[in-house]
Amino acid sequence: MSTDTVLAALRAALGDAGVLTDPERTGAYLVDMRKYLTGKSPAILRPTSTEEVVKAVEIVGAAGLGLVPQGGNTSYCGGATPDESGRQFVVSLERMAKIRSVDPLGFTLSLDAGVILADAQKAADDAGLTLPMSLGSQGSARIGGLLGTNAGGLSVLRYGMMRDLLLGIEAVLPDGSVLRDMRRLRKNNTGYDVKQCFVGAEGTLGIVTGAVLKLIPQASRRATAWLPLAAAAPLAEMLALMRRETADLISSFEFITTTALGLVAGSDSGLHAGEGGTLLIELSSSSDRIPLDDVLLGAVEQLAERGWIEDGLLASNERQRAEMWRMRETIPEGELKAGGSIKHDISVPISSVDAFLVRGAEIVAAYDATFRLSVYGHVGDGNLHYNVLVPPGEERLAFSKRIETELAPQLYDLAAEMDGAFSAEHGVGRLKRGLLERYGDPVRRQTMRRIKTAFDPGNVMNAGAVVDPLG
Repeated sequence: MSTDTVLAALRAALGDAGVLTDPERTGAYLVDMRKYLTGKSPAILRPTSTEEVVKAVEIVGAAGLGLVPQGGNTSYCGGATPDESGRQFVVSLERMAKIRSVDPLGFTLSLDAGVILADAQKAADDAGLTLPMSLGSQGSARIGGLLGTNAGGLSVLRYGMMRDLLLGIEAVLPDGSVLRDMRRLRKNNTGYDVKQCFVGAEGTLGIVTGAVLKLIPQASRRATAWLPLAAAAPLAEMLALMRRETADLISSFEFITTTALGLVAGSDSGLHAGEGGTLLIELSSSSDRIPLDDVLLGAVEQLAERGWIEDGLLASNERQRAEMWRMRETIPEGELKAGGSIKHDISVPISSVDAFLVRGAEIVAAYDATFRLSVYGHVGDGNLHYNVLVPPGEERLAFSKRIETELAPQLYDLAAEMDGAFSAEHGVGRLKRGLLERYGDPVRRQTMRRIKTAFDPGNVMNAGAVVDPLG
């Protein structure tokens, strides 16, 4: 079947607006977020319904071609970018962006996979509830992609990752059949939990078209603290103490190094880092009966008594709280303005975070003592964004290749030594397949390939990402 014949069939099924071939309109879909990869595609497919996705899968599959599901195209690992063969159609879910229903008594949100996270948050807010998933790209990341990478964000400590928020799923399989499991059940022990296969699979098993997510009561009160740290303050011990003393009401426990904070545009609230960096801690509750400020203050006083913090500031109003979060959330923007960074999305057991920070810095200094590190992340779940800033005058891509071949393996070796992982929340995609080969357990990797083979023996879905089928 010729490409023209395939395109004609797709236009008949999806309409002209559902099939983009004009290079001026398709370019943005073919380049990954970090601009490391540029792929080729016969067309960008933009279905508006699950039924249209089925038609696209059937037409493309019959032609022996491939499909690459794409949400907001915010992958850091090239997981939503086609290869250079020109034989993979990008399937953008941007036109599948309906909120299907909100159940305020069951605390659930049913929606299309193309819904932008910020819009999903608003739908929950409008119902007096909260979707406890928040991250820097929430204005562009879409639900399907967040599920595909098992995204984490700022509240994993208390509410978990996307996998933990998922109750139901709808997905089109490589043969065109539809898995319809959009039930809003908290308990369902009727065999294998098939929906979880699609979480973290990055579109390699099928195209997620809908989901049911857990919601929580909307927080009516928050207590937020900015804590400049003393040198060598023990982050894991501090987290354990805070969890105990706050009755586990912590929703965020963020660490920022002094260098990372220095990249952010100046604050008018007097916020600064200590010699050991900074902690940003937030408690939240839906009850006005819990004196969060008093609870937080009591716990912070215990940190001070142990000499772990230099001083501290508790937000006294929403403006002050917003400024604290601005300082944390604009670090990636600050890295870009400073010339960019080479990112390492590392996770280690929480009890190993402190050791990783010390030994990681030693590894980087031994490689090149002039390198500057921008380190920040979610200590509450052991996830560190361990980024090497691009030195002035260095070309970013060339520097990236050098770091990723010479320095990054040493950091990943360290994480592996501590039973950690090279990817905490960004996924594997195309760019980290080699790392999966190097660090992944062989039996686990073989099991992943068996699952891929069971769902997609013809390797139609996102071929080249994560793993290949057997054979």
